[in-house]
Amino acid sequence: MTRFHYSCPMRWGDLDAQGHVNNAVLLEYLQEARVEFLLTGPPVMHQLLATGVLVASHQVEYLAPIHYDGAPVELELWVESVGGSRFEIGYDISHAHRLTGRARTVGVAYDLTRASLRRLLPEERAEFAARLETGVALRRLPKVSVGKHPHRFPIRVRWSDLDSYGHVNNVKFYDYAQEARLALMAEALGFPTDSSRAGGEVWVIARQDLEYLRPLDFRLPPYEVATGVAQVGTRSITLSVELRDPATDTVYATARTVLVSPSPLTDDQRATLARYATG
Repeated sequence: MTRFHYSCPMRWGDLDAQGHVNNAVLLEYLQEARVEFLLTGPPVMHQLLATGVLVASHQVEYLAPIHYDGAPVELELWVESVGGSRFEIGYDISHAHRLTGRARTVGVAYDLTRASLRRLLPEERAEFAARLETGVALRRLPKVSVGKHPHRFPIRVRWSDLDSYGHVNNVKFYDYAQEARLALMAEALGFPTDSSRAGGEVWVIARQDLEYLRPLDFRLPPYEVATGVAQVGTRSITLSVELRDPATDTVYATARTVLVSPSPLTDDQRATLARYATG
């Protein structure tokens, strides 16, 4: 089966302080490709989107930065696997004739009227099965608890963060993890919080995985992003993340992020990061 191709227009507002497409914005590109894939398919695929599809998880591997040049970002999409109630979408992301990333999304069928998961209909499963293909496997990132003393960051949901289903859109969870991560890096690594000084040493995101455990609703009190340091290498850090309610400890999502630095970590940086170690 031929892969589905989507050309995603790039916006100037998609860029971050380093001048390339922000890592969280890339999830918006995946969503645009995924929605177009469903809407341009047969009627049964349109109906699936209308009746309800929830994202259960994302895996994103960042291979190269994407700089603004007016050209679209090209995405190739296929079905990696299909089961009784869920399906996995694979993506290759390219720009300027260069592979810049790979990703996977697990989606599940959802009944909006009953507010519950459901099984895929035989005709839905058949449409996904007809588009099955195997892409390059992504390495597994072990799931690690944030530990007993994580970095804590309050996060306020904006009204504009909600999607057409009335919950926080899945891509916004990456924004929340990013805000907390920048606060941690400013404290532990001296990462500049002033965008005018952001052109120095740049840490890059190599990988981000996220699992959605329950829908997140709009409310006035802030939620909390807890971040623990799961692993520290010579030039890399692996973070474990939980998005949760600080009043009840209800966890809405978990994540792992791998960051890479152009230079080795100093002893002082390691000592500060150790305060948030998950072990």
